[in-house]
Amino acid sequence: MKNIAMPSPSSWKFLKYLQFLESSQWFQGLVIFIIVLSALMIGAKTYDIPPVAEQILWALDWAVTVFFLIELCLRFAVCEKKRRFFCDGWNVFDTLVVVGSLIPLDNADAVLVGRLLRVFRVLRLVSVVPELRFLINSLLKAIPRMGYIALLMFIIFYIYAAIGSLMFQEINPVLWDDVSISMLTLFRVATFEDWTDVMYETMTVYPISWVYYLTFIFLTAFVFLNMMVGAILEVMSAEQNSQDVQQAHQEREELAQQIAAMKIQLDGIERLLKK
Repeated sequence: MKNIAMPSPSSWKFLKYLQFLESSQWFQGLVIFIIVLSALMIGAKTYDIPPVAEQILWALDWAVTVFFLIELCLRFAVCEKKRRFFCDGWNVFDTLVVVGSLIPLDNADAVLVGRLLRVFRVLRLVSVVPELRFLINSLLKAIPRMGYIALLMFIIFYIYAAIGSLMFQEINPVLWDDVSISMLTLFRVATFEDWTDVMYETMTVYPISWVYYLTFIFLTAFVFLNMMVGAILEVMSAEQNSQDVQQAHQEREELAQQIAAMKIQLDGIERLLKK
């Protein structure tokens, strides 16, 4: 049989210390603080600042980049299954942002790419805070259902735009000249941006045209919007139930391990008493 190399006690204790450090609340708070600091630095660079402040921001920017690199290496080191580290989309995103921030800014294209990637570092706040990560995951899983709702909404938009273009084109060609322009006008109506001006203009020729606008607003602003919210809430509820089941299963496994350890200790005590 082949000899399996076992980690030395010192390396095992060091790995446990790294796991404790990475999962500690103060370290997670430090990571959040650095991400917020990075966001403030990005905003500060959009203003006209003195050359001294630019040099300070440049030094802080590289310090933040190094910190993110160390934090990413720490997370990779404490991961028990390193082959599955990059199976997590958030780990891949953090790696791309951190590695992209190390791009040397030698030419104009690299400067643009580097600045864009530094802007995306703000999104690392989502991967750090579990609550935000839960919301984003739920939103991504709700996209397929929302897609069908959006398709149905597009059909309603198209039907109303065709009717509006046929009826109101002569009243105001700027707003109702063709289907595409009519859809833009209806989007303005759906967002309640001075939609009453559009309605009153057509009511001078078609007094009953208010029915057209009210039914469209009822469908888009109330029905479809509530359907979108309902789809997201349903997915979030399912995700929360799934997390509760996983947490309960993990707690049962930990309890079983503790019971097994207690049985081993009781057996040892029983053997000592028999002696």
